Amino acid sequence: MGKELFGTDGIRGVAGEYPLDRRTAYAVGVALARWVRRHGASQRVVIGMDTRESGPWLGACVAGGLREGGVTSHLAGVVTTPGIAYLTRTGDFVAGVMISASHNPYEDNGIKIFDHSGYKAPDDDEHELEQEVFRLLARGGDARPDHLEIEAELDETYLAHLARNAPELRGVRIAVDCGNGAASELAPGLLGRLGAEVHAMADTPDGRNINRDCGALHVAALRRLVIETNSDLGVAYDGDADRAIFVTGAGRIVDGDGVLLLCARRLLARGGLTGGDGEPLVVATVMSNLGLEQALRESGITMTRTPVGDKYVLEEMRRRNAALGGEQSGHVIFRELATTGDGLLTTLQVLAGMKETGCSLDELTADLEIYPQVLLNIRVKRRKPLRDLPAVQEAIHCAEAAFADSGRVLVRFSGTEPLARVMVEGEDASAVDHHAHLIAAAIRDSLSG
Repeated sequence: MGKELFGTDGIRGVAGEYPLDRRTAYAVGVALARWVRRHGASQRVVIGMDTRESGPWLGACVAGGLREGGVTSHLAGVVTTPGIAYLTRTGDFVAGVMISASHNPYEDNGIKIFDHSGYKAPDDDEHELEQEVFRLLARGGDARPDHLEIEAELDETYLAHLARNAPELRGVRIAVDCGNGAASELAPGLLGRLGAEVHAMADTPDGRNINRDCGALHVAALRRLVIETNSDLGVAYDGDADRAIFVTGAGRIVDGDGVLLLCARRLLARGGLTGGDGEPLVVATVMSNLGLEQALRESGITMTRTPVGDKYVLEEMRRRNAALGGEQSGHVIFRELATTGDGLLTTLQVLAGMKETGCSLDELTADLEIYPQVLLNIRVKRRKPLRDLPAVQEAIHCAEAAFADSGRVLVRFSGTEPLARVMVEGEDASAVDHHAHLIAAAIRDSLSG
């Protein structure tokens, strides 16, 4: 069933332009209200947002549409995406709405919808919602925003949940890059409450600096802060804090692969890593490094791969009844504790592993051998099936033949941006770089004109 508005992570686009204009956001609210009245006993929806300047007016438009449909909105204000998922699941809310474009620049925004289970709305529900949105837009009419007061206790409910699953952090020194996003107040406040000495950066959002040279995609400044403050570790969040990237005390970057290894071993020791067939299992994506797969295998743990996207990871986790899964990009899902990736929860789980073992993050991930990997993004003006591009296919086949079983090649289109993504991985760094750029050049010649 094809969808036009909803991508792999909700509705995404440039704020102020279709489908993130006021009329469409309002229509989403009306459509969601009608869905709520058909599907839920509760008539309440919780709304949250990150720190983009477009968040308040988009949230007000969605809330106005909900009000027109007879549904009450409750505004959590600036909160993380996993925070909205938790509140939706545990509160008297039939649905939750998060206004965020995650790691994208401030000009972009998005609308993510969760049902009462705390999971992102299933494809069938998204299709039903967008068909209703199209009908509403065809009728015309203006958006009538509903400006809500922030209910601060909602954020506090989420933080209390995290604190209940947290270790004592007295004596731990942590450098935190908040990405000028949703974690800007929540992360330093939570970690400080637990006793840590916190050195925060990128924690003064102005509506336009979210993810700008900071956060999970830009960790150079965090690495410097870790060294300068002699911190035990550093952590960087993206705009909506559903992912986390770490820096060890020695300044080494640990991405989602390293976190999966550390946490898989911790769960295995506790007997909590079994999948549906009774064998220890971790769900990762096609982007995870071969080194992770090998390290898990040496620990007696099977790794299965899905397409890129935490949505696909979670689907496979639910299908296989797996406790742990995630992405190299830092989305890590602890299914016994959350229904989404949660950067703050991931931070607490990593810290718990360090506290329990008395080992540093460097020590806990020391045996993870990372194969050289090159990731390239190529901006494209149009999309065409890769199988229909002879030059691209030739470059891919050439790379696959060169690496045989000692490497991997992955070429795909982004689900949220006009980009083709190329990943090449292998033992020989120069060969990896060479083939990645050959494939990228073929894509550029085929699709960028």
